[in-house]
Amino acid sequence: MRRLEIPQSDCSAIRLVSEDGVKKLERFAELVCRWTTKINLVSRSTIPELWDRHIVDSVQLFSCANEQQRLWLDIGSGGGFPGIVIAVLAEEFTPKLGVTLVESDKRKSVFLSEACRQLGLAATVHCQRSENLAPQAACVVSARALAPLTQLCAHAERHLRSGGTCAFLKGASADDEVVEARKLWKFDLDRLESLTDKRSSVLFLKGLGRV
Repeated sequence: MRRLEIPQSDCSAIRLVSEDGVKKLERFAELVCRWTTKINLVSRSTIPELWDRHIVDSVQLFSCANEQQRLWLDIGSGGGFPGIVIAVLAEEFTPKLGVTLVESDKRKSVFLSEACRQLGLAATVHCQRSENLAPQAACVVSARALAPLTQLCAHAERHLRSGGTCAFLKGASADDEVVEARKLWKFDLDRLESLTDKRSSVLFLKGLGRV
């Protein structure tokens, strides 16, 4: 059985995912591998390292979750990273936190709905573009490998409630993207080095607004 830890944003504690939670994530990994033979959920070259490359990478975003939050919105959910992973963790640690996944690709949204059904998750799936979705007043808006930071801020602003947090996973271009985004957006930034790739970053934005 894998040991899976969630570092807290204030580095004061570490939450250990239960055996049941890890089993559920392993079941999700099996579903991703099976469906990827039919539709392009993740790059097939990354399948051998699916756990670290996609699941553990997604887990990092959950460090900003807390018991006061009520809605986590994941946009461009694709193959369920980080959305399904977040839903599994929320079920265990923050059961009052609802999770909504937004994916415009119909085949991928069908997969997301089926994954939620098989894993017994209460997450909601919307098959549409986030800019066409009614404002959600989310406590957290997340995204992974979706768009440059400037565009992500525009997508997030529509759905983020006052005082909410943006949680984004970014690669080696994070520095340049932050510089570009600050030309149009103001935000407080908490940036952590990715646990899965030293070239990548976990970005938490608060106080998002237009310049």
